[in-house]
This record gives sequence, C-alpha cells and structure tokens, in this order.
Amino acid sequence: MIVKQISILNFKNLEQVDLTFSPKMNCFFGNNGMGKTNLLDALFYLSFCKNHTNLADFQLIKHDADFCVLQGSYLFEDNQQDEIYCGIKRKHRKIFKRNKKEYEKLSEHIGLLPLVMISPADTDLIQGGSDERRKFVDMVISQYDKLYLQSLIRYNKALVQRNSLLKSSDNQSFDESLFEIWEEQLVETGRIIYEKRKQFVAEFLPIFKELHRFICESGENVDLIYQSQLSDSDLMSSLVQKRERDKILGYTSVGIHKDDFDFLLNDYLMRKIGSQGQSKTYLIALKLAQFNFLVKTGSSVPVLLLDDVFDKLDAQRVEQIVKLVIQDRFGQIFITDTNRKYLDEILHKMNHDYKLFQVENGNITEL
Repeated sequence: MIVKQISILNFKNLEQVDLTFSPKMNCFFGNNGMGKTNLLDALFYLSFCKNHTNLADFQLIKHDADFCVLQGSYLFEDNQQDEIYCGIKRKHRKIFKRNKKEYEKLSEHIGLLPLVMISPADTDLIQGGSDERRKFVDMVISQYDKLYLQSLIRYNKALVQRNSLLKSSDNQSFDESLFEIWEEQLVETGRIIYEKRKQFVAEFLPIFKELHRFICESGENVDLIYQSQLSDSDLMSSLVQKRERDKILGYTSVGIHKDDFDFLLNDYLMRKIGSQGQSKTYLIALKLAQFNFLVKTGSSVPVLLLDDVFDKLDAQRVEQIVKLVIQDRFGQIFITDTNRKYLDEILHKMNHDYKLFQVENGNITEL
C-alpha cells in the first residue's frame, strides 16, 4: 500500500497542505517545531482515527480555526484505490469516510491502512506505565486481527459497566446478579485477548531479537516478557473473590487491563539500566519488528514513518539502520530530520524514486 496524495486543512500548524508523494522514499527536513512531525501525525491519524500522542481531537485543530480536514488517496497492491476523508469540528463528533461513505463504526477502518511510526514519543513505551505498552501491543494485533479488536472493545465496555456497578453498589436496592452479566463478558473476551497476546509475543520476539542484533552489532541481549494475572489464575474466580474489595476501591483490580510487557536488556528492565542510545536502539528495533510482523501477517505492506530517528545514535547504528530501510522489503517510507546529512546519505545509497521536502512554519515545499 502507498499514499499517493494528502490534503490537509487546519491540522495543528499545517494551515493548508497539498502534497503528492513518491511511492518509495519521502524526506522532510527543517528545524524543530516547523511541522515535520505534524505531517507524519496526519498520516497516522488517517490510519488509526487518532493521533500518535493521544491528544484530544479538538487539540488537533489549528488555534484560530473551527475545524480541520484530512484527505488521503491510497493505492493498494491489487491496484484498488481508496479515498479516505476525516473531518473534525469543535464540539462535534469526528467524521470518517471511505470513498465518500461514512463508517458506522470507526473500528471498521482499523487495519485497512497498515502503518508503523517510529518517533521520539516512543520513549513512553519504556519510561511510561503499563498502559503504554498494552496500547502498543493492542495496536499491532488489531491491525491484522478483527476478532482481537472486537474482543478488546467488548472487554472495555464490560469493564466500564462493572466499574460503574462497583461505585453504585452502596444502594440498598442494588441487584448483585448484575455483576455476573458483566463478569462473564470480561472472562469470555479476556481469555481471547490473553491467548492472542501470548501468541503474538511468541511469534514477535524472534523477529525483534534478530533486528536488534543487526542494528547494534554487539552482544546485548533483548527480551520481551508478557506478564498477566491470567497466566496463573482463573479470571472468574478472581473477579468474584475481589468483588467486595473492588467495591471499596471503586474499580476492577483484576483482569487483562492490568497486563504488562517487560522490556529487558541483558535480563534487566530497560527503564532502569538503558542509556539514551540503548533505549532508542531498542525502540527502533521494536518498531521495525512490528513492521516485519505486519508484513508477515497482513495482505498489504505497511507505510513506515521515521520521525527524527537518528538523534542520540552513534554513527555505526545509524549506518545499520540506513542499510535496513533501503532494502526492497520496505515499501513507502516517510522520514524527517533537522538537517540533510543522513537524508542525503540514504538517498545516495538508494536505487529508488524519492522526493525531498523542506518544512518551515507549517509550509511544506517540494524541492
């Protein structure tokens, strides 16, 4: 799959942008704060119906505007073409359309436009809480597995309902049997999610380890360990057992929404021992493994977005990353940097079509 064109109106600092892209390499350079990342975030939004850093939709609209619009033209491997439209208006729900037909549910869109983005914000995967790591795994699996996505949506709805019951359970006329309805749904969907997460880690880990070895060319050993309460306990029993305690807490304390994924370097947690360079290498290998995994499991080659990936990396690791991204197995790539040094190096080594763009104060000019 490739992005042929994009039109942007009032998205962050991008007031009006109309661009046509190379099917292989698209490079954007300019100083920090000029809008390079915002262009990549617009592409991300068209794939996932949300922005990369989980800002509220109204925060994406240019400060002095009432609405923003994103429109993308996509070409697939079978020569099918799709036009995707997104409109966001203050105090209104966003509208997503495929070929002028509005989606009934946004979940129907997820997986249509596979995409992987590597950015400085990925450090939250290491330094942030378990919810950041769950979101990463959920996003990967949801792009190729509709049952997983639907199970996740149903689980989260049941979780909201049970939490609501927990907070209102001091009412004397409260019907305790209502808990059973939502707990059964938590157990049914939670088991599906647990098994698919476990399968994902088993298949993903060898790809991740191989890419990390290639990039760092050292004896560093990385690992990804899935931690779940479901691995050694029955969820229904735990929910019933914890019900009275959860009423006091006001939320559900057990379930797959408490899962975590330990990111390890040489058997130690990355967030405790990893340097900036080691952490960035870990994350780049993780996201490139995500790309390879989606190629293996999906019908379309994902678009790859590389936002300021070379900062805080030594020359050796930069060279290894360059060797990777110029390979034919990667499809369309969008890459940003504050200067042209590494971009020119990549373009010099490529035997493919490319386009180069300069970004300044929200204006994007093709060179």
